[in-house]
Amino acid sequence: DLVYAARCGFSADLSGPVTDRALFHADNCYFYENVRARSEPFKTNTCSNTAFRGFGGPQGMLGAERLMEEIAFATGLDPLDVRKRNFYGVGERDVTPYHQRVEDNIIGEIVERLEETSRYRERRAALKTANAKSRIVKRGLALTPVKFGISFTATWFNQAGALVHVYKDGSVHLNHGGTEMGQGLYMKVAQVVAEEFQLGLERVKITATTTGKVPNTSATAASSGSDLNCMAAQVAARTIKQRLVDFLAQDWGVPGHDIVFERGYVRAGNRSMSFEELAHAAYMARIQLSAAGFYKTPKIHWDRKSGRGHPFYYFAYGAAASEVAIDTLTGEYRVERVDILHDCGKSLNPAIDRGQIEGGFVQGMGWLTTEELWFDPQGRLRTHAPSTYKIPVASDRPRIFNVEFFDDGGNREPTVGRSKAVGEPPLMLAISVLHALSDAVASVADYRFCPRLDTPATPERVLFAVEDVKAKASGLSAEPAR
Repeated sequence: DLVYAARCGFSADLSGPVTDRALFHADNCYFYENVRARSEPFKTNTCSNTAFRGFGGPQGMLGAERLMEEIAFATGLDPLDVRKRNFYGVGERDVTPYHQRVEDNIIGEIVERLEETSRYRERRAALKTANAKSRIVKRGLALTPVKFGISFTATWFNQAGALVHVYKDGSVHLNHGGTEMGQGLYMKVAQVVAEEFQLGLERVKITATTTGKVPNTSATAASSGSDLNCMAAQVAARTIKQRLVDFLAQDWGVPGHDIVFERGYVRAGNRSMSFEELAHAAYMARIQLSAAGFYKTPKIHWDRKSGRGHPFYYFAYGAAASEVAIDTLTGEYRVERVDILHDCGKSLNPAIDRGQIEGGFVQGMGWLTTEELWFDPQGRLRTHAPSTYKIPVASDRPRIFNVEFFDDGGNREPTVGRSKAVGEPPLMLAISVLHALSDAVASVADYRFCPRLDTPATPERVLFAVEDVKAKASGLSAEPAR
């Protein structure tokens, strides 16, 4: 049995959906034949909690990875081998606890490649040798996977609208239902529209989201902002583009399929004109140069009562290998090296996606290591200032930080450009840091005991875990080394 107990605070807020979502990710990348998972949201005398990047996914995956860790210590196997043996299969062993088949499973390929490029086996052997010789500083290494379902599990939220205008000077105005919060959404949507008309990005003006232009907008959440709004904008742009093609085909007396949009021009055979000239000519011919676009995610459905359905359009995958060094006298530690291989499908904007991966990882690392919420017995939060609540700073960045994209031909579903969402999944790659710390602590007793290392793994908790393992080792030592 897997039981997820959640401290929700004095009100429900979004805690119900968050704890539901934790159950969707309680399997992570693993096929469960004999596991029952449930969540218990608790009302407490603390401030009300709400959604955070990952929306229950991080909590669910933590449970899955802890299971793999416990099995590894019980069997004496390398944790990575335990993880690989329990991965979902391809064409078999591929049904999730919520009865959706994992049809796009590439986690095995990602982990195999990262295992090779990060030199996991070689470094692990060297690390164990170094730990045996070092009395105070111990090193740990862990490689953990991520499988994250993309879509709102509340099916009705999976819709988006957009409004596109082409002006007679050839400029384009764009509005859509997504909210820009620094994640690069506006840039991606503008890129999609510019690509449809084959214009430079500077010709597309995007304005702030307003329900006066695009009504009934869904939240920009569930890592679906680009998937939904890019598709809606593409639909609108293609509607206008088709009108322009039909107009030009009649005007030039050529088949529509011969008309090509290319680098600010429109061509058919030996004839060409600039997009600006085409827009002006279409305006003079009274062609409508404005269109609304709408998109709804296909295939998905979910019945919460029966616990069955197809809640996710597709899955995004990734893996991270993290190496840490801990001081066993103080509990202090450093993240020495991180290697990430992440599945973005065919990236719409590699610079933005790389930033999301790096930023998400560091944010997740902070959540799991330094960002401690401490409440007094009266339920008052005491770690509420920069002096007590420690977010990662520039010096906490891994000393070596390698990020690569995994590309096996793009998303198998027809998303825009065959891309994949990259908002939330990278945060959970940081679970590798927690397990690397656990690995370093375990080395104190020659890997005989699975450390009790709660999150956030502050230096104090690392030190307590070291002392606990030492105490166990001094009392008994019959368990096999792994």
